Amino acid sequence: MVEKKNNEITNEEFLATYRKQMTAEGLRLSILDHLHYTRAKEDFLATDYDKYLSLCWAIRDRIVERWNKTQQTYYTKDAKRVYYLSLEFLLGRLILNNLINIDLYEKTKYVVKNFGYDFQKLIEIESDAGLGNGGLGRLAACYLDSMATLGYPGYGYGIRYEFGIFNQIIKDGYQVEEPEVWLQYGYPWEIERPEYSQTVKFFGKLERYFDENGKERYKWVDTKEVLAIPYDIPIIGYRNNTVNTLRLWGARSSKQFDLKIFNHGDYIKAVEDKNYSENISRVLYPNDNIYEGKELRLKQQYFFVSATLQDIMRRFTKSYDDFNKLPDKVAIQLNDTHPTLAIPELMRILVDEYNLPFKKAWEITSKTFGYTNHTVLPEALEKWPLNLMQNLLPRHMQLIFDINCQFLTKIRVEHSATDSMVRELSIIEEGGEKFVKMANLAIIGSHKVNGVAGLHSEIIKNEIFAEFNKIYPGKFINITNGITQRRWLLLANPKLAELITEKIGDKWTIDLYELKKLLKFENDKEFLEQLAQIKKHNKKRLAQYVSNEQNINLDINSIFDCQTKRMHEYKRQLLNVLHILHLYNQLKDNPNLDINPMTFIFSGKSAPGYFMAKLIIKLINNTSKLINNDKRINDKIKVVFLANYNVSLAQIIIPAADVSEQISTAGKEASGTGNMKYALNGALTIGTLDGANIEIKQEVGDENIYIFGLKAEEISELIKTNRYNPREYYQKNPKLKRVLDMMISGELADGDTNLFRPIYESLLYGYHGSIADQYFLLADFENYIKTHEQINRDYRNTNKWLKMMLHNIANMGFFSSDRAINEYAEKIWKVKPIKIDYKE
Repeated sequence: MVEKKNNEITNEEFLATYRKQMTAEGLRLSILDHLHYTRAKEDFLATDYDKYLSLCWAIRDRIVERWNKTQQTYYTKDAKRVYYLSLEFLLGRLILNNLINIDLYEKTKYVVKNFGYDFQKLIEIESDAGLGNGGLGRLAACYLDSMATLGYPGYGYGIRYEFGIFNQIIKDGYQVEEPEVWLQYGYPWEIERPEYSQTVKFFGKLERYFDENGKERYKWVDTKEVLAIPYDIPIIGYRNNTVNTLRLWGARSSKQFDLKIFNHGDYIKAVEDKNYSENISRVLYPNDNIYEGKELRLKQQYFFVSATLQDIMRRFTKSYDDFNKLPDKVAIQLNDTHPTLAIPELMRILVDEYNLPFKKAWEITSKTFGYTNHTVLPEALEKWPLNLMQNLLPRHMQLIFDINCQFLTKIRVEHSATDSMVRELSIIEEGGEKFVKMANLAIIGSHKVNGVAGLHSEIIKNEIFAEFNKIYPGKFINITNGITQRRWLLLANPKLAELITEKIGDKWTIDLYELKKLLKFENDKEFLEQLAQIKKHNKKRLAQYVSNEQNINLDINSIFDCQTKRMHEYKRQLLNVLHILHLYNQLKDNPNLDINPMTFIFSGKSAPGYFMAKLIIKLINNTSKLINNDKRINDKIKVVFLANYNVSLAQIIIPAADVSEQISTAGKEASGTGNMKYALNGALTIGTLDGANIEIKQEVGDENIYIFGLKAEEISELIKTNRYNPREYYQKNPKLKRVLDMMISGELADGDTNLFRPIYESLLYGYHGSIADQYFLLADFENYIKTHEQINRDYRNTNKWLKMMLHNIANMGFFSSDRAINEYAEKIWKVKPIKIDYKE
């Protein structure tokens, strides 16, 4: 063995050194190292995919040191930790986000260019992680970003779906679902951690026994077991050395196959158990219209919370043996009702595995959880058939009965609860078929419950959960949703971000209230012109995308009017279509109608089994085909539906929008976050007084937003008094009648008078048991049209429009997810930020 001199560096030391270096040379060497030794390729053989992976791994090398330092610091400082449980995390592409957050963007572009690689082409290879569907998942991703940026010790927990929800393609105007194979070529940001696998149990039966103290106890036996394998994704704070963790669970059979059966030649049966187990993490939101789908979805929920709670308790018991300390060291946030089984699971662990008395375990459990409610729609408040729960999770069902019995006894004694109040608040819904009401369990088992916008929180306090609010004064609070400006401005709209930084500095990236300083440029013509040019640049980018995807040419001088969100009747994409058809009729009558040209852009997925939402997608596409090919209207309106809406597509659409459609039925949208993203990028909102639209109006001022339609209390009164008759609006308004009659005239369906008849009937008479026009489109139609006419007039006043844009951008400080996370930390979690000291 040859001794090395003190000033010599071994190959291993050199490798370790350049993998940490934040220099262009260090990054270059790392990329080459991964290309040659991880991908086993020479440069002349390397594909774009090899180059992309090598780049990602080189970036990840620089994250790992900070990641390890962060976790080590949390242990040494004995930090209280936050665990954010969500069935969805809509992360988007991470490569640019990670480069920006560790301040390597410019150096990486330089290195990649010097290699002769196409930087834009490489970053577009990354698939959006198929871990979510809509706002719920994107909110969770924004919150993880903010937790890391603010320095809170936070962990996300969810499921590593193999196929995500689905890829949406449009065939003959219809939505068609295809598998979302986002993991086909691997995912360079994740690290598999099989050493932290957990065993999750299902089915089985209970055996009663008595412990050494004569105490009655239960064993859960004869269960089927599934392994939960953790995959960790680093969540990087913005330039602060904090790297938190998103841990996702993948399902794996506890036995690969039955060898006896295999050796007897029945190979298919031998792997049956393996496939059955691993189905749990295959797909996000399986169709639960059938029993097997319901069972699989309930399995998913328990699988992920059981693995998570076991993991949390593993981490906790490494440092503590006093379970009274659990609420002081652990805060668990339930993102909607999907993770609610975490409550009885923690009870099971404390009572069955650590032998705590039931009352003590409940005291600890109910101090540990917080619950975020995201919906006012009754059908979205989860209920599970009791028989299904009993069969799948017999011990948890027993614990839920015990929790419910204790709770109902308490409210009868302390609040003189009536029978009707008991029925309303009980976790068990009685009737022909019994159900377990997950929202009730979440409320009873949490120390705080929050709504996600001012109006939403008032509705859940005073209407949906009014009785709970009476017996739990102070438990219900509001924390309005937020978005991360790092993703939705700095990354998505770099030219606008650059202009803002040039004018007021870059502190806005960590304090969005700084944007108010932009208001001093309100009368600066040069600044306003720069705003206009940036918007035009972003519209050109979107127009190019549409041209490439659909061969439709958009007029970038037209008003880009965008409605991009999950397809649902209450979000009222249909109202938007009715207005477009009215505009089309006006132009047919008078092709020289003096209006500013308009481009209407839709994007969003429907649930696979949602007939009406899928029919509305077909209607949008048929409307697009009719209007875009009618030469009589002189291209004054265009309609496009962009398939497969995801974070990456949103980052192209949102910066280009002039008008943001936030037109849900008042009282139905909990908050929305698309409204915030659009306003932050300078789009003006047309919306109802619903969700966070109300707070946006308060922040930007009445004169900088377009509000229309019935208020939530007016709709509530119409429902209570049964005074709403949509046919009256149809009969009294010729414009509306003409549009609705198009649904059954065949004009929109190549002569087929029945294709869109269900939409016509749903609005005027009700369809398949629903009440007529249950989302009040016809009541709001006229006001909506008039508001659009005002928008068209205002757009022509360029100076006025640009000032309104500026007021929207400058007044978005309140809507940062940083503000929201600080509120969670103060009001619910009681955690403090931890500074990570790291020296390169």
